[in-house]
Amino acid sequence: QVQLVESGGGLVQPGGSLRLFCAASGRALHTYVMAWFRQAPGKEREFVAAVTVRGGGTYYADSVKGRFTISRDNAKNTVELSMASLKPEDTAVYYCGARSTWGDIKAASKIQYWGQGTQVTVSS
Repeated sequence: QVQLVESGGGLVQPGGSLRLFCAASGRALHTYVMAWFRQAPGKEREFVAAVTVRGGGTYYADSVKGRFTISRDNAKNTVELSMASLKPEDTAVYYCGARSTWGDIKAASKIQYWGQGTQVTVSS
């Protein structure tokens, strides 16, 4: 079992930056692929970014590529999503997720453990 807790969300103006954090307890994170998803009101949960078990590989949704950076610190059992050049369409609840495999990386159904989410609002 893995428990995930996100933090760092908030209100930011367009063009601004935020850093989201995901802290894990229970089983160590170093055996899991970690990912961030987001869900806007009335929309399905969508893939944002993922990082391999050791942090050497990353993958991003086209909508955030070049603006967001995912990283992990297995020693601290944490995952970070650094977001820059934020746009109003980035507004959503952001969720951290853990999964055992990399295949079909964009599928929310493959996530085995979810955090409770943290709200990000981009508005002037």
